[in-house]
Amino acid sequence: MGALTKLSVDDLQLEGTRVLMRVDFNVPLENGRVSDDKRIRAALPTIRRIIDGNGRLILMSHLGRPEGKRVPGMSLRPCAAVLSELLGQPVRFADDCIGADVETAAAQLDQKQVLLLENLRYYRQETENERDFAGALAKLADVYVNDAFGTAHRAHASTEGVTHFFDQCAAGYLMIKEIEYLGRSLENPRRPFVAILGGAKISGKIDVITHLLPIVDYILIGGGMTYTFMKAKGLEIGASLLEEDKIDTAREVMAEGGEKIVLPVDFLVSDHFDFKNRKVGKLKEVASDAIPAGWVGLDIGTRSVDQFRKVLHHAGTVVWNGPMGVFEIKETAGGTFALAAILAELTRQGATTIIGGGDSASAVARAGVEEKVSHVSTGGGASLEFLEGKILPGIAALTDKLQG
Repeated sequence: MGALTKLSVDDLQLEGTRVLMRVDFNVPLENGRVSDDKRIRAALPTIRRIIDGNGRLILMSHLGRPEGKRVPGMSLRPCAAVLSELLGQPVRFADDCIGADVETAAAQLDQKQVLLLENLRYYRQETENERDFAGALAKLADVYVNDAFGTAHRAHASTEGVTHFFDQCAAGYLMIKEIEYLGRSLENPRRPFVAILGGAKISGKIDVITHLLPIVDYILIGGGMTYTFMKAKGLEIGASLLEEDKIDTAREVMAEGGEKIVLPVDFLVSDHFDFKNRKVGKLKEVASDAIPAGWVGLDIGTRSVDQFRKVLHHAGTVVWNGPMGVFEIKETAGGTFALAAILAELTRQGATTIIGGGDSASAVARAGVEEKVSHVSTGGGASLEFLEGKILPGIAALTDKLQG
């Protein structure tokens, strides 16, 4: 599913053309203002390409989960103000995303002008991929561009349904970058190829593990799901997170993966943990076979960090999805942040390092190495499903390039 097989924004005739572009402006808002404009900035290269090509640009996105209702606190209007500042030109805002008034606003756009539509998810028909709703969106423009990788794993009206109404549906630069990094890592990685998988549950990562095992040289496992592996080995895990129904699955993965599967050799554990109130009790590091009864594992230990560093030492390609522990709390973030620093150093030495969005992206940002790795994916769920080998509807629906 390489982006190179799909039309790109560079393949479109832009001058005077109305371009309907799906972006991911699902940004955090505080007191009616955008508190983090990272996702808006990520779309700028494609937006500027269309403006510079004298296109007439209509942007659409969702924000939050209004579930088919008009929720004022989830309006995209603040994003128009931020985008205006970033572009150095006014960005018009439509109070709706379909209907006669929106069609008029889109038709009246001059070359180089930009119109941002109101939250798509004010309509349930968006997530239901309702054909008439998709058709109403398509009325606004002549061609379609998708630059919202973070929503590409969902067959929604604005990502999949709308493409049936256009002759040309192209990928934006961000979409292309995402697929090239993730696609290259799976199809032709520089070796050794190491995957680092963390997060809370095996159930959320089993498909990734299964898909990656034949491809990678090693899989380093951390996070909450580690303790189910430990239980599968017959070890005491205290009060650590456990998926009882996945113990057999963990055992099967270890048997199939053999030496490719690398588990932590020690953990940071606590006698009390309250995530909601960010409170941790007494902490100590123990070997993986010495977790005390009643204690909870919250991070990988320092010996595990050293162990992982040795495996990663000569890596040519690294894909990381999922933190090593409870990185949101300072006292239990050490393992995750140490791994982030290792990846930054590997990148400096020439390795390709890819962070698979979601919590992993938040972790490298908190660790201060966001700009020191090769690529941080903008789509947690989308990157995860890509790593699982799944077809992403938002990409599959784009127009194929003519070959030959």
